[in-house]
Amino acid sequence: MSIKTEEFLLNLGPQHPSTHGVFRIVLTLDGETVVKAVPVPGYLHRGIEKLAESRTYTQVIPYTDRLDYLAGMLMNWGYVHAVEKLMEIEVPERAEFIRVIVGELARIASHMMATGAFAADIGGLTGFIYTFRDREDILDLFEELCGARLTPSYMRIGGVAYDLPDGWVEKCRKFIDYLPKAIDEYNGLITGNEIFQARTKNVGVLPPEKAIDMSLSGPTLRGSGVNYDLRKARPYSVYDRFEFEVPLGTKGDCFDRYYVRILEMQQSANIIRQALDMLPEGPIRAKVPKIIKPPAGEAYAEIESSKGIMGTYVVSDGSTKPYRVHFRRPSFVNLSYLDEMLRGWKIADVIAILGSIDIVLGEVDC
Repeated sequence: MSIKTEEFLLNLGPQHPSTHGVFRIVLTLDGETVVKAVPVPGYLHRGIEKLAESRTYTQVIPYTDRLDYLAGMLMNWGYVHAVEKLMEIEVPERAEFIRVIVGELARIASHMMATGAFAADIGGLTGFIYTFRDREDILDLFEELCGARLTPSYMRIGGVAYDLPDGWVEKCRKFIDYLPKAIDEYNGLITGNEIFQARTKNVGVLPPEKAIDMSLSGPTLRGSGVNYDLRKARPYSVYDRFEFEVPLGTKGDCFDRYYVRILEMQQSANIIRQALDMLPEGPIRAKVPKIIKPPAGEAYAEIESSKGIMGTYVVSDGSTKPYRVHFRRPSFVNLSYLDEMLRGWKIADVIAILGSIDIVLGEVDC
C-alpha cells in the first residue's frame, strides 16, 4: 500500500548556520525528498559594482576585499590585474612573486575555512577547530605584512603596498614546513572519518559535462575530474615558473570536492616554497601616476581564486573613475547548478551538498 503525500515548501535559512550569511533555499519537499530548490541569495546588496563608479581606481581596491573576505588577497589581485591590463602596466618581478606568495597563502586559508566549516556543517565540529587554529597563522602573517587580517587591501595598481618585513620570509617558511603535519591531522579527523565518508561519498554527484555546461570553476569543477585551472591553462603573473599539480576528483561527489581542497593546500604550499626560493630583489611597484587615469577603453582579466575563476571587467571613459566595473564571481556562478544537484536527495543531504560548493555571500550578492 502506498502512502499519498502532499508537497510542501520549506525555507532553509537564512537563520540556519549551514546556509551561510543571508542565503536561504526555498525547498519543495515530498516527505524528506527534495523536489525543487530555489536559491535566494538574500539582501546583502552592498552595491560594490555601482559604488566603484563613484570612486577612483585606487579607492575601489578596499571594496574588493569584501567580495570574498576569506581570500581578500586574491580579490585584490583580480581587480588590479584588470586595471593593469587596461593601462598596459608591467608589474615588477618581485611584486609578482610576492603576489603569488600571499595569493597562495590566502588560498590555503580559504580552503582551511572551507574544509573545517564543511565538516562542522555535517556534525564534525572538532575538525573546524583544528583548521581555524592553523588559519590563524596565515592571518598573523597578513597582519604583520599589511596590518589587516581579513581585509588586506594589500595589492596596488602596479604592484603591492609594502615589501616583506624583516623575518617574514622565515615565518612563512616555518608555516609551510608545519602544514603537512596539520593536513595529516585533518585527514585523521575528517577525511578518514567513517561518518564523514558516509555523508559525502556518492552524494550530490556533479557530472563533468554538466559542470562545464554551467561554467562552474575551481574545486567545484575539478572535483568532477575536469582538469582546468587558470594557473596552468592560461598562466598569468609568474605561475609558469613553478612546478605543481592540479588535483582532480574522480566521481564528482561531495567527498571529491572536499578532498580536492585538501590536496590543493599541499600544492599551494609547494608553490610558496618555490616562490620563496626564487624571490628576486628589486622594486615592489611600477612607476604609475599618483592619480590613475587610464585611457578610454575596456579590459577583462581573470585569476584562479580559491573558489574558482574570478574575472573583472573594467570600462574606462578616460576619467579618474571607472565608467563601469563588473565582477565574474565564482560562488555566484557555482550556485547556478544547485537546484539540479539537490533534486532527488533527502533533506539531510542538502547541507552536505551546499557545504561542498563552498560559497561566500560577499561574492554571491555583491
